[in-house]
Amino acid sequence: MKLKPFKELIAMSKEKLDEALAPIRAKQVQSQAELEMAKIDEQLISAEAEIQELCAQKQIDFPKLLSIMDRYDLAERRKKQYRKILSDLFPE
Repeated sequence: MKLKPFKELIAMSKEKLDEALAPIRAKQVQSQAELEMAKIDEQLISAEAEIQELCAQKQIDFPKLLSIMDRYDLAERRKKQYRKILSDLFPE
């Protein structure tokens, strides 16, 4: 990497600086979305385990079961939305 002379750096317009940083910012946004999807995967696995555990009990608490299933469905929907956003923003 070769550093640009200071005169050139301070002469660069804001637009040129933003243009130079655009690929880095794009990668940062993509990584942030992928991290959020990983968090959603964790939520899905946890909710699924809770559902299985609740169904294995002698007395099933149906309101609680429905609440957990709602949470699972919401997490699934959000994951699909993240995938759609990522495919729209970062086409292959």
